[in-house]
Amino acid sequence: MSLMEIVIILIVAVLVLGPEKLPGTIVEIAKILKAVKKQINEAKSSIENEINISELKDEARKYKEEITKANDSIRKKLSFEEFDEIKNTLSDFEKDAQKAVNSTIDSVNATNEIPNSNSSDEKEEKLSKREQFLKEKSENV
Repeated sequence: MSLMEIVIILIVAVLVLGPEKLPGTIVEIAKILKAVKKQINEAKSSIENEINISELKDEARKYKEEITKANDSIRKKLSFEEFDEIKNTLSDFEKDAQKAVNSTIDSVNATNEIPNSNSSDEKEEKLSKREQFLKEKSENV
């Protein structure tokens, strides 16, 4: 609005309302305009929030799809043949470890033979020491 239009509106308002009612009317119009502006700002912020939520949902959906694709890719790469190969490797390792334990037991038996003794307590004590030694050796392997 130009200055001239505002002046014309004010002159018409003074003539129609009179000088007594004009200030109260201007205050009421200002309150109404303020309330309308507040409602418009609230609607605008609500719409912006909805847009942001929509964008966040789209991003979350994209990330979920990427994770699903990566998961499927990993599952395809690890076939059953690879699992069998891993199982055989572990089995071979277990056999080698058992051989090492057995050879350690044999060498311990060869060096720590229990002499024939009449005392069963001595035999039991030596056997428990040997078992403890073998247990420690097998745990280390």
